[in-house]
Amino acid sequence: MIQQVNGFNNGYNNAYSAYNSGVLMPDKSRNYCLFNKQEVDYFVKQKENALPYLANVLSTSNNEAEITKTLYILDRMIENGTSGVDKLYPQLSRFNNATSPNIQTFLAGIYRKTQVPDAFGPLIKMLIQNSLKPNNPNQVFDPNEEIGGAILSYIKNAKS
Repeated sequence: MIQQVNGFNNGYNNAYSAYNSGVLMPDKSRNYCLFNKQEVDYFVKQKENALPYLANVLSTSNNEAEITKTLYILDRMIENGTSGVDKLYPQLSRFNNATSPNIQTFLAGIYRKTQVPDAFGPLIKMLIQNSLKPNNPNQVFDPNEEIGGAILSYIKNAKS
């Protein structure tokens, strides 16, 4: 169960309320997302206790901003030493065919850090499909940088 942190109440309903605040997606003047630090910290501090809730979000959401925020939170959790994020591959793999540069970037970052073997093929597929598409003038950054870095990390670790 999610614990009380930073003034949020216990329970999934209150966690859901805390979770549904906004995220600012990249735009032409800013090529990165902005997330509510208090909200992100709330879930990061929960460590493994937050994973079932986040897995549920990944399983059910079709909202790009909510998915991107969840992936960012998972990325921060990995950086904070949370174990078990690799076990969410079934939920994460739902986005292996996503065309959103935001989702692709955060997903590739998680795959790079978790090194789930099943994720290597989808990373290759993402990179190839993105390479075949014409450049989008409205796209504010290139997800292929993170995807390529994740692929190189897999190759490097396979040689170790």
